Amino acid sequence: MMSHKKFLIGTCLLLSSPVMAKTWATVSNPTQAQPRVIGKPNSGCIAGAQALPLQGEGYLVVHLERHRHYGHPSLIQALQTLAKQAQQQAINPLQIGDLGQARGGPLPFGHRSHQTGLDADVWFNLDPNSYANANAQRSNIHQPTMLTIDKPGLDKNRWTQQHTLVLKLTAQLPEVDRVFVNPYIKKELCDSAGEERDWLRKIRPWFYHDDHFHLRLHCPPDSPDCEKQAAIPAGDGCGAELISWFEKAPIVKHTPSPPHPVMPKACADVLSAP
Repeated sequence: MMSHKKFLIGTCLLLSSPVMAKTWATVSNPTQAQPRVIGKPNSGCIAGAQALPLQGEGYLVVHLERHRHYGHPSLIQALQTLAKQAQQQAINPLQIGDLGQARGGPLPFGHRSHQTGLDADVWFNLDPNSYANANAQRSNIHQPTMLTIDKPGLDKNRWTQQHTLVLKLTAQLPEVDRVFVNPYIKKELCDSAGEERDWLRKIRPWFYHDDHFHLRLHCPPDSPDCEKQAAIPAGDGCGAELISWFEKAPIVKHTPSPPHPVMPKACADVLSAP
């Protein structure tokens, strides 16, 4: 879930081979199987993943060189639905960042989650001019922070009602379990939401996430081996829970996480499949 500007080195699961060991990052094709999520966001994989088309109605995928545009069919559908809804609200095309690898699993850099095909990053950059001169891989598109540089806080010159609306549309998708944003962004949403606040419950403050938001879906019905996360606490999350983030020093930094947990045994079969 960490920003691409701040990354940790991940570990790759290797299987012995007389020719060359497969790794999660180098296998370029999904398995030919029914979609099935195995494990949890930071320790899992996916069989039968689908690729998000690299451009569609209301969106385009960026950083094509990473080959991380795969996910469970429900994630593909959710992103396409979100993009269409945003377009209907006159919001410029969404820039979609990382989903997951062709078979999920640990990423060599950039995230500790995004392993089960249920996670995706959507950039806050809504400027259509930003990709007018994009290279073939769309890897040179600037992704500005939504925070002020000189002091902690949200940059009101960059943050717009369109950003708020995109997050609201995302949180209102029934298949979305939670949405991660920077705590300062959560505070802005809490302060400006008005009386309609139910959707705020899914908006979760987390480290970084100042230039993109991270959506995660519920475990799909076709995946009994998908491990559910703990339920989100009741309420809009705008009280003591949010205030506690601003008591940390400073909230934009994150202590390195422990080593990756052990992968589910079933993931070895997913990785080794043709």
